[in-house]
Amino acid sequence: MNDSAGTDALTPAEHACLREVAALAVGAAARGEPAPDPLAIARRHGLADSPRLLERRGAFVTLHAGRHLRGCIGTIEGRVPLLRAVADNAAAAAVADPRFAPVTPDESSNLTFEVSALTPLRDVDGPGAIEVGRHGVLLGKSGRQAVFLPQVAPEQGWDLPTMLTHLCRKAGLPADAWRDGARLRVFEADVF
Repeated sequence: MNDSAGTDALTPAEHACLREVAALAVGAAARGEPAPDPLAIARRHGLADSPRLLERRGAFVTLHAGRHLRGCIGTIEGRVPLLRAVADNAAAAAVADPRFAPVTPDESSNLTFEVSALTPLRDVDGPGAIEVGRHGVLLGKSGRQAVFLPQVAPEQGWDLPTMLTHLCRKAGLPADAWRDGARLRVFEADVF
């Protein structure tokens, strides 16, 4: 799925660069080493001046071992350049996802990587403004929040009410908390 809109969509060359950043960061983290400098990797790809790679964007990195999730860590809001966000989140997905044991050096080369480069969050007036499969959703209420990337609902076969119900449960809220007073924010993702 590649749902980034407008002229700010990443190019195939930028995708390749970010995939290399993620792979090298995962390998280094599995070996207990610092990740290589993502800007140096961008230079090798001729992309050191890419405004899209240097823009502060949220990003998630998801690791799979075969068909099984092996780690997923990300940031919703852009606090660092996309290059750095991918490197940091790839390393964290490999060794700091609390749901999984750290990735070992032997298995790191057999993992597949999915990178999701996010657009900025924007508030929506209500559930009717959310497009399943296009929008990721950040739901917040009563000091709790949870997020699903755009690809989650279609992968699970969920319609909008089902997705919002699962999102409430993930946030530790009653299943129908999305119906009244929840803050809903959406984003899109360039997933590759």
